[in-house]
Amino acid sequence: MPTSKRDSSTPPAAHRRGLPRTAAVVAGLTALALELLGGVARAELVFLASGRTLTVQSHRFDGDLVVLKLRGGGQIVCAASSVDRIAPDDVVRPEPTAGGAVEPLRPVPYGAIIDEAANRAGVDPRLVRAVIQVESAFQASARSRKGAMGLMQLMPETARRFAVADPYDPGSNVDAGVRHLKTLLDRFELSLALAAYNAGEAAVERFRGIPPYAETQSYVRQVLQILGAAGGR
Repeated sequence: MPTSKRDSSTPPAAHRRGLPRTAAVVAGLTALALELLGGVARAELVFLASGRTLTVQSHRFDGDLVVLKLRGGGQIVCAASSVDRIAPDDVVRPEPTAGGAVEPLRPVPYGAIIDEAANRAGVDPRLVRAVIQVESAFQASARSRKGAMGLMQLMPETARRFAVADPYDPGSNVDAGVRHLKTLLDRFELSLALAAYNAGEAAVERFRGIPPYAETQSYVRQVLQILGAAGGR
């Protein structure tokens, strides 16, 4: 005798119809409770034309550009045409607080060198780790076709600027890369500083925002996504 594929414990259709409403009520009460307690974060889902999805705190349009404010801090500026649609995020997300517990950094190659250089320069170690992950995947011997070298992919002129004798030495490379990143962060907000790290300060100034280079826009997105996943600000 053929057996039914429906689990006998599954409620009949007539009873199941009431479940979504109940779940919605519970979700609404949960959101209301969190809001009354203070600390609920309103978020939005940004569906990009590329197929990627981002969770952001808010957005605003500026002419042909859209500015996406990230929940962990910073923002992404991109062409409005690159965004397919924006919708509310129904997931209730606790708002990060400055006084909250800080999760320990996960182990990575050269972690001690990275954290020491970052703390010395006053840069979030999570940001430095995210940059290195995208730049070289923590490969100290990495060299790009354009001549960028080492963990933080220093260009020859950057290595000379910071008097780096051996750009493949992890300590020297990270120290110079972090100091360079710090000068950019002092000059630009986060997403533009990352764009300048990838494409150069002149390009950011010329376009008055993230340059319309696919590589640079992808680079900024990747670093910010890794940073957000790591709880960075």
